[in-house]
Amino acid sequence: MMKKIIYPGTFDPITLGHLDLIKRAVGIFDRLIVAVASNPHKNPLFSFNERIDMLKEVTKGIENIEIDSFNGLLIDYVREKKCNIVLRGIRAISDFEYEFQMVLSNRKLAHDIETIFMMPSENYSYLSSKIIKEMASLGADLSGFVPSVVEKKLKEKLLSNKV
Repeated sequence: MMKKIIYPGTFDPITLGHLDLIKRAVGIFDRLIVAVASNPHKNPLFSFNERIDMLKEVTKGIENIEIDSFNGLLIDYVREKKCNIVLRGIRAISDFEYEFQMVLSNRKLAHDIETIFMMPSENYSYLSSKIIKEMASLGADLSGFVPSVVEKKLKEKLLSNKV
């Protein structure tokens, strides 16, 4: 039986921490679906399509991966994809508290869907999209935080607005 897992998120933008989890997950599971969430409550910097395009660009060459998107409840999407495992990354205790609430809520709605937590490599455990966007807006070198294509797009978007 093929084991597949869904890694949902807003990926606004994708970081090297996200990529670390992606690369490790494809080594464990037969199929990884990276699902870009349309979450208007987060007020993303990049459009839905820009985030999907960046993910496709930075995961080129990784086998057994699918980049997709979803609207609505994660559990509905997971069922639509005929999957029952969700991957979530946690960096710190604050992430765990939020993720724990989400898992328990999802479990109440769909007891058959399991969530697996993975921690990124210690090299990336402090990264957050929010911090990266702030550093980018100030012109920082982001080469140790995001793929180069993402750094370029971040700076184009954030620094062009300052002129």
